[in-house]
Amino acid sequence: MQQFQFSKQTAFYKGKVRDVYSIGQEWLVMVASNRISAFDVVLPEPIPYKGQVLNQIAAYMLEQTKDICPNWLVATPAPNVAIGYKCQPFAIEMVVRGYLTGHAWRTYQSGKRTLCGVPLPEGLKENDAFPTPIITPSTKAAEGHDEDITAEEIIARGLATTEAWEQLCKYALALYQRGCDIATRQGLILVDTKYEFGTLAGKICLMDEVHTPDSSRYFFADGYAERQAKGEKQPQLSKEFVREWLIANNFMGKEGQQVPTMSPEWVATISQRYIDLYEKVIGQPFEPQACSDDATFNAVEATLATLA
Repeated sequence: MQQFQFSKQTAFYKGKVRDVYSIGQEWLVMVASNRISAFDVVLPEPIPYKGQVLNQIAAYMLEQTKDICPNWLVATPAPNVAIGYKCQPFAIEMVVRGYLTGHAWRTYQSGKRTLCGVPLPEGLKENDAFPTPIITPSTKAAEGHDEDITAEEIIARGLATTEAWEQLCKYALALYQRGCDIATRQGLILVDTKYEFGTLAGKICLMDEVHTPDSSRYFFADGYAERQAKGEKQPQLSKEFVREWLIANNFMGKEGQQVPTMSPEWVATISQRYIDLYEKVIGQPFEPQACSDDATFNAVEATLATLA
């Protein structure tokens, strides 16, 4: 995918998996690429249709949650493109966890009983539900690894005021509950997720993607309790399987480690897993849409013209 130069473009930022274009002072064009990252490292091979999957799930979820919190999205002119308001971002990610899995489980397994200043109950097994969902924020790093941070540190470092932090927590928990409700209708469990927020005209606004496989984990509700009782592994709808493959191949993003080779078969498997998640989360068949760079450019330009 090429780097574009749109009319009235004022800035360009290449993220781990998205290309973000500033248009004037008001608009952002976010292009969801087929790049995939894990352990904050971009892996060498693109994943077919991943950008479309993420963009369309995010658009669906933003529509489903706009009554809870204002969001940045205005239009999706191409399968992997979103256009919306340019917000002033908070430099934190609001990670909401309903279950002890992933990073939380690895922390717990190491013997620690706090995460981001939040106490963790004794006696839990991997993938057990927390008594109530917890918020474990992290810093939003432009490069390298995001880092866990406590609420007290966020306020002390001026990343959010006390009032803003309290509102961010209310929004995050309400959004997570809505995500859980949507997942339940599809026979899924929303295990954990992350939200990014900014401010627009003095109000807090939800940004970026929501409840996608890159920002969330899902379990299958059917058989969850039985698998937990037997100590069996919970199959996931997320990109955790990519992290597990990397760990099995001795890569966790640490200095000196080499990213393992991704075979064409493995790339195809990852692509199909993303498509499967789309269909299970949205409840509709995925329709692959090829969109050339020229067609993408023209669609964005036409939409921006209507917003001018």
